[in-house]
Amino acid sequence: MSIDLDRYQDTSAIQRVLHTARTIAIVGLSNNELRASNFVGYYLKRHGYRVIPVNPRETTILGETSYPSLLDVPVPVDLVNVFRAPDALPAIARDAVAIHAGALWCQFGVINEEGARIAENGGLTVILDRCLKVEHARYLGRMHWLGLNTQRITSVRSGLQ
Repeated sequence: MSIDLDRYQDTSAIQRVLHTARTIAIVGLSNNELRASNFVGYYLKRHGYRVIPVNPRETTILGETSYPSLLDVPVPVDLVNVFRAPDALPAIARDAVAIHAGALWCQFGVINEEGARIAENGGLTVILDRCLKVEHARYLGRMHWLGLNTQRITSVRSGLQ
């Protein structure tokens, strides 16, 4: 049975999550600056979100206390962002439901039908196979063709006339 990804990539749901979430627990956040999870966590912090690392192998990441699991996070979580293998998703989804998170967001390639169903049945909004950083930049106007914010409104280049 194949999963209907369109169901879990609804643009209005993505925008609603982006506009309402303030505290984001990132499961699988790495301390390695070369990893995508670290870049996404850094980006989210720079854009005003509270980022909570969830990684049992680290004590601090991006200057924040890292927790071994979602169940150990001592504050309410609006959004759980997952950087783990797809087979880890059902357990993560159960924990996200248990902590009453508002949404479960799974990065590119993190697709698991059972995990999506667990989270959805628990009342969470579920986004699958999308990058939180890319979608934030797309919908909040911070995307340049290189994937970064140039702080420029015009396409006119200085000195090239």
